[in-house]
Amino acid sequence: MKRFAELIKTLDSTNKTTLKVEALAEYFRTAPDKDKVWTIAVLSHRRPPRPVNTTLMREWASELANIPLWLFEESYHIVGDLAETIALVIPPAEGSSEKSLNQFLQEIIDLKPKREEGKKEYLHQNWRELNYYERFVFTKLITGSFRIGVSQKLMTRALSRATGIDEDILAYKMMGNWNPARTTFTKLILEENEEDYLSKPYPFYLAYAIEDKVEELGDVSEWSAEHKWDGIRSQVIIRNDEVFVWSRGEELVTDKYPEFEDFAGVIPNGTVIDGEILPYPKGEIGTFKDLQTRIGRKKVSKNLLKKIPVILKAYDVLEWDGEDIRQSAFKERRDILHKLYAEISTEELPFHLSHNITFETWEEVAEERERAREEKSEGLMLKRLDSPYLVGRKKGDWWKWKTDPLTVDAVLTYAMRGHGRRSNLFTDYTFGLWDDERQELVTFAKAYSGLTDAEFRKLDAWIKKNTLERFGPVRSVTPHQVFEIAFEGIAESKRHKSGVATRFPRILRWRTDKNIHEANTLEELKALIP
Repeated sequence: MKRFAELIKTLDSTNKTTLKVEALAEYFRTAPDKDKVWTIAVLSHRRPPRPVNTTLMREWASELANIPLWLFEESYHIVGDLAETIALVIPPAEGSSEKSLNQFLQEIIDLKPKREEGKKEYLHQNWRELNYYERFVFTKLITGSFRIGVSQKLMTRALSRATGIDEDILAYKMMGNWNPARTTFTKLILEENEEDYLSKPYPFYLAYAIEDKVEELGDVSEWSAEHKWDGIRSQVIIRNDEVFVWSRGEELVTDKYPEFEDFAGVIPNGTVIDGEILPYPKGEIGTFKDLQTRIGRKKVSKNLLKKIPVILKAYDVLEWDGEDIRQSAFKERRDILHKLYAEISTEELPFHLSHNITFETWEEVAEERERAREEKSEGLMLKRLDSPYLVGRKKGDWWKWKTDPLTVDAVLTYAMRGHGRRSNLFTDYTFGLWDDERQELVTFAKAYSGLTDAEFRKLDAWIKKNTLERFGPVRSVTPHQVFEIAFEGIAESKRHKSGVATRFPRILRWRTDKNIHEANTLEELKALIP
């Protein structure tokens, strides 16, 4: 654990990619193999289930620190991170622990079924024996909220430097449904195991957003365009008469979408399709809100399958006849996809083609982008016809050109402290719009991004001087400040007081030029619902 805690301390103390890669590579060269496996798992979000709820952890930590719970809670609201708060308030270590990261993770797994007294005793014992940063890391592992500035790509680069294995091969090896408690570093990283590849997807190729003029991409004839669908990016794998469905988050979700079981026996073995899972109620593309009714369900009922069926909107083929064809040109891969689509009976299958659109000019591309919401898409994807299918986010060949966001002017109504480096500032905001009938502000969205550091500090000072009421970490404020709020999508919602749910809301700008009576109304917001 000492070695892992030092690694996390190093990673957390720098924003320089080279230093992070060096630290990780050295760790992967020298750490015990089981600790290496768990480190890969922890940093790629394969953590064991949380064995203790945070309410109990706060109570037990305040007891060990010999402070009242209210004081611990106030400290927590100021610090903004539970693990850091616990590490700070508990007295310095009485001893030390030589247990490995693997031992700690196995104990955390075994802790879940124990009674509360046993859990409390375990936490108290380890909190007493670990130093500040070890205690912080240990608590992070317990809470399951271990987030550190290490991307999968960065970790792959470090592993490549430590082992000499190609980055693309490592990215492929680390995907899949492997369990850190039941595999070894040799089997996961060093060995070639053919049977492991039956269900494994390929690393996803991700596009960058267009920031400059689209014309700067060059000759329009060298590009293909298609709509950017708002669903779940996925790979559907058909091998050995079995179907496997993977999300972009590297989660095996086959059981969530039983509609795709019918692909076996129809789509040839040795085929991997890249596409988007979309809701398809009443025979047409639905909203992401429709799809959310399927996401996270442990079991999808027959009624839900009937109410919100899904389709696969296919736009690429990565494997064909058992061969990896990612290095073939995009146009060649699309020709294979068109051939597949033409040869199979798709009337009864939830298999749709994401059509390529060709244009004579970039002006025509821009016009098609303006039609995106009519097509129930987020904009356009632009792909160079001769491009291979790469790994991760690369600039040059694939670009996303999203539609301009929807916007409204809203009034700040509530504020809460932020997290991390913003834990001492009120940076998480709730906004309201006017209800004309009741002549009052009704909350409709929360946002915490879009302002500069200077604006956050200025608004924080204003909030502290204009607080009306306090509700724990939340403050209601005098209605005065107006902000332009942008969002990508909108749908009706019975779960929200406003009757509306917005997708990806964020602050576009602080409208110091407007007073609150110039803010938009709920009716104006609802008029944006397609």
